Amino acid sequence: MIGTKKIVVVLPAYNAAKTLERTFNEIPGSIVDEVVLVDDNSTDDTIEVGKSLGIKHIIPHEKNKGYGGNQKSCYNKALELGGDIVIMLHPDYQYTPKLIESMAYLIANDVYPVVLGSRILGKGALKGGMPWYKYVANRILTLSQNILMSQKLSEYHTGYRAFSKEVLEATAYNSNSDDFVFDNQMLAQIFYKGFEIAEITCPTKYFEEASSINFKRSAIYGLGVLKVSLQYRFAKWGLIKPAYLA
Repeated sequence: MIGTKKIVVVLPAYNAAKTLERTFNEIPGSIVDEVVLVDDNSTDDTIEVGKSLGIKHIIPHEKNKGYGGNQKSCYNKALELGGDIVIMLHPDYQYTPKLIESMAYLIANDVYPVVLGSRILGKGALKGGMPWYKYVANRILTLSQNILMSQKLSEYHTGYRAFSKEVLEATAYNSNSDDFVFDNQMLAQIFYKGFEIAEITCPTKYFEEASSINFKRSAIYGLGVLKVSLQYRFAKWGLIKPAYLA
C-alpha cells in the first residue's frame, strides 16, 4: 500500500509462459498488495507458470476474448479486490515493472488520476527495437488523435497504464470493444469525463517473445483508432455519441 491506497497490478496474458517469471519477479512487493493474472486461453503453460510463482488471483478464459476482453476481466477483478490504484502491466516483459512505484505514487499523492508509460518520450521506442513502420504509424496516429481530441499526449498506444479507482468506476469500459481498440476507447472515455493524464518516459524492449500484432491487424487497429477519435470529436460537438461515451 501507499498510505491507505491499495495497489493492484493486473497482468493481461496470452502465451506469456516464457516471460511471466521475469516480469513478476520485478514487481515491487514493497507497495503492491495484489497481483491478478488473466490468461486469455493461452496455448502454452502461462497458467502453470503463474501458479508456480504463487500468484493468488489467476483467471482463466475458457475461450479467447481478445485483448480488450482480457482487460475487462483484469479491471473487474481489481475493483472486486478493493484496489484503489490499478496498474496494467504486460507480462511479456516489453515494459519494465520498475516504473510501477513512480506511476503509483503520482496517483496516490493525487497529482494525476491516470498515468501512462510512454515509449515515445525520450528515445525509448527506437532504442528498444520498435520497428520503423510501427514508430512512423504511431507518430502519425498520435498527431491525428491529438488534433481530433484536443489533447497533447506523446502516444495513445502504450500498454502500460495506471488508473485510480475513481477513473475505472467512472468509465464504462465494459461496453468497449474486446479487440485492441479497447485502449483508445478507454482513453476517449477518460478525456470525455474530464480526467487528466500524466505520462512518464518508459524504456521498452522488442524481442522474439514480446507480443506483437502483424501488419494487417495493425492497419485494422489504426483505422479503428481514427474512428474512435472522430466519434469523440462528434460527441464533444453534440452530434453523435457512441454508447461507450455515455
